[in-house]
Amino acid sequence: MRAWAVGRPGPIDSGPLALVERDRPEPGPGEVRVRVSACGVCRTDLHLAEGDLDPRRPGVVPGHEVVGRVDRQGPGCELLAVGDRIGIPWLARTCGICRFCLGGRENLCLDPRFTGWDVDGGYAEYAVVDERFAYRLPDGIDDVDVAPLLCAGIIGYRALRRAELPTGGVLGIYGFGGSAHLTAQVAMAEGATVHVMTRSTDAQALALALGAASAQGADEPPPEPLDSAILFAPVGTLVPPALEALDRGGTLAIAGIHLSDVPVLDYQRHLFEERSLRSVTANTRADGAAFLALASSIGIRVSAVPYPFEEADRALTDLAHDRVDGAAVLVVGGG
Repeated sequence: MRAWAVGRPGPIDSGPLALVERDRPEPGPGEVRVRVSACGVCRTDLHLAEGDLDPRRPGVVPGHEVVGRVDRQGPGCELLAVGDRIGIPWLARTCGICRFCLGGRENLCLDPRFTGWDVDGGYAEYAVVDERFAYRLPDGIDDVDVAPLLCAGIIGYRALRRAELPTGGVLGIYGFGGSAHLTAQVAMAEGATVHVMTRSTDAQALALALGAASAQGADEPPPEPLDSAILFAPVGTLVPPALEALDRGGTLAIAGIHLSDVPVLDYQRHLFEERSLRSVTANTRADGAAFLALASSIGIRVSAVPYPFEEADRALTDLAHDRVDGAAVLVVGGG
């Protein structure tokens, strides 16, 4: 099969991804093999290719928004059958026995595995997944559109919950790409007013088209105090203005796995009056199931930008240079 692998991590313009030939993977006990039809292109894939995240093993295949159909079962499979359309997400496995897993916080597992980082992901024609960590996908959303829901959507959903937005509250969103445009729709469907701060004028236009109350530059103040905010852009210098935009008791949640350095904060301006700063780490399977059901019920609109499988490196380059408005998705198709 064909697959894209991380060769030597480095700047995306230096070509850190390589198109290689590999044997089709064989599913082990409790695993299924998926013939991949589409795979979302996530900023985490870019961090991996450029070395912001150290690859967990040489030649790993990125991609953790994987859509396809089961074509082979491993021994002992009971949950999924050949022909099922499923999604493979970021969370590939947890230990199930640490205090976090036992306490319902498996996203904080002490010994987790992640798709496209620890185990090969969906920038390939076939992928393998532990059937307990795969999702059955809702009907009515095609493969290209459903792919970004598997990480961009799920992590945005968890970030929204971590931001503790009150009912009918005012939400600020910093950065407006694949994850943010989905999260904004969930928030608005739940009655929130959404203000978007992003440097891309095309992204500002998309935000307004989706129903945001306002859209302005990334470091410009929103038109009213925020009850909650989510930072999607991996830009640490946006943390102070986002905190300053919060009303008393507001919460800023940082959704990314990587963030550039945060400047020194001024306690009185940025944190006093019970403003809170929170990180977001992966997700639980319950988060994913809840979000996919919600996305289906509200008829979520996905701004997907398809790329041929052979142009995965171009998709990541476009993402790095802010040339993607919405979510880039590789059209794989199997083979």
